[in-house]
Amino acid sequence: MAKQPHLLVEAGDVHDLALVPGDPGRVERIAAQCEDVERVAENREYRLVNATYEGRDLTVCSTGIGCPSATIAVEELAAVGVETFVRVGTIGALQSSIEIGDMVVATAAAKNEGTTKRYEDVEYPAVADYETLSALVDGAEAAGERAAGTAATGADGGAASYGVHIGPIATDDAFYAETDEYVDDWEAAGLLAVEMEAAALFTLARRKGLRAGAICTVDGNLVEGTQKGETDDEELPEKAKNNVERAIDIALDAAARL
Repeated sequence: MAKQPHLLVEAGDVHDLALVPGDPGRVERIAAQCEDVERVAENREYRLVNATYEGRDLTVCSTGIGCPSATIAVEELAAVGVETFVRVGTIGALQSSIEIGDMVVATAAAKNEGTTKRYEDVEYPAVADYETLSALVDGAEAAGERAAGTAATGADGGAASYGVHIGPIATDDAFYAETDEYVDDWEAAGLLAVEMEAAALFTLARRKGLRAGAICTVDGNLVEGTQKGETDDEELPEKAKNNVERAIDIALDAAARL
């Protein structure tokens, strides 16, 4: 098999499980918590490394922003042997009870994007598979309890704990066209939060008989009128930035058990 045209990898270059953050910089943050890190390829928005975490071989590959580029990553990784995908991302809350820095484990994603419509009708569900979802839920709840205990004792210098929210989200491909009407409709439907890649990940994995899940750190709350980049000069608020590390921990813990 020839090399995949965008990821520049071929069969034998990757492992069967991949963590897929959107941001190439997050690949480095994940790799920093692993051993035996090997840089495999880098092209456009795609940065790819192999590593080992607690004895589990895994691949980490960025997908870029949105479903079109995420779909290319999933298609090409699946073509060369990846069977399980775990998205490690950020997300904007759609419920007032969800705070910046909280974790959202997605059970499913509404298809408010255009890419999956080229694969199937919108009525077909974009859902996480049970095994990956369960691993992420167990890891997130355990980590949340540990964080709450640490904050209560002051052992972390007063760092805040975070909530864990499990349920459906929206995937949207028009970041700057998320109007109040869209936000109100998503909120009323009980969707927890909105991001830009999960629907494609879940859809392709289901169609190919593969596994996929997603854990995301809340970086803003659209219902409360806050979005990432609005609170300081950097993309993520400090609490979200800190808890991205916890999301990485949870994803790696889930990977070790999958």
